[in-house]
Amino acid sequence: MENDIFKALKRQLPDLQKNILLKNHTTFKIGGQAEYFLIAKEKNDLMKAIKIAKRLILPVFIFGGGSNLLVLDNGIKGLVLKIKNQKLKIKNNIITADAGIKLETLVNLSIKKSLWGLEWAGGLPGTFGGAVRGNAGAFGGEIKDVILEVEALDENFKIRKLSNRQCQFSYRSSIFKKKNWFVLSASIKLKKGDRKVLFDIARSHIDYRKQRHPLEYPNAGSIFKNIDFKKFSLEFQKSLLSVVKKDPFPVVPTAYLIAEAGLKGTRVGDAEVSEKHPNFIVNLEKAKAKDVLKLIYLVKKKIKKIYHIDLETEVQIVGF
Repeated sequence: MENDIFKALKRQLPDLQKNILLKNHTTFKIGGQAEYFLIAKEKNDLMKAIKIAKRLILPVFIFGGGSNLLVLDNGIKGLVLKIKNQKLKIKNNIITADAGIKLETLVNLSIKKSLWGLEWAGGLPGTFGGAVRGNAGAFGGEIKDVILEVEALDENFKIRKLSNRQCQFSYRSSIFKKKNWFVLSASIKLKKGDRKVLFDIARSHIDYRKQRHPLEYPNAGSIFKNIDFKKFSLEFQKSLLSVVKKDPFPVVPTAYLIAEAGLKGTRVGDAEVSEKHPNFIVNLEKAKAKDVLKLIYLVKKKIKKIYHIDLETEVQIVGF
């Protein structure tokens, strides 16, 4: 039966592959096999593959650059689509870009065109689509601040166009993340700025990441969301006031709490809570998803015990 499905898919999708290790397609370098795997370079390729999978009653999972993603060790059943759509156009101060474009590319383009609004994202990994999905943010800026319109696939794989308000952006989240919709493309509106100033801001953020983040090891980015300052009891608010940062509202960095809890360097297998930035879990060499999940559980349990706070994961966990 499985071979019949593969043959039926392969006839219509010549570039389809079978039993592909997803650890080779994620920044974490962790994850089991995709039952069926296809790289879609155009929106039409994506829609065709989805239509065929639906007809064969196959589950579909779509992802972009593979950052902010933990694929479980047993992999993903059904069809996994890696989207690499790369179309981009700019008119006046508006950039319309496909989801598969790297966020870094958009940051560089905006600076080249002396456009203000994305310089805060200097050094952020991943794709534009992933940034929209998770309302990526840093240094007080967020993707929601510049979004005009987003084109996405809903849970029934119907194409929708949503205004900024309809996207329901919130802290590191959106309607796309809440409902598991997939971003196809989006338009952002920027403002004129000074190229040198923009370049200097982006460069300082890139340098900051190089110094503070464990980029020497495979990782998925921040594992947990930072915590809204208001969620802490008054007792803890007094003791934590000195570490509060605005991102974009007052938050307590989860990395600080993990460090204070003595969890830096905690290891399970080849997965480790980073010594350099404890809100990162790094893959020292041959870490498994089960190792990462155990660390996530240990960290959540310890932070809950000390601070009476439930940590929320920022990384997307998928598979069986």
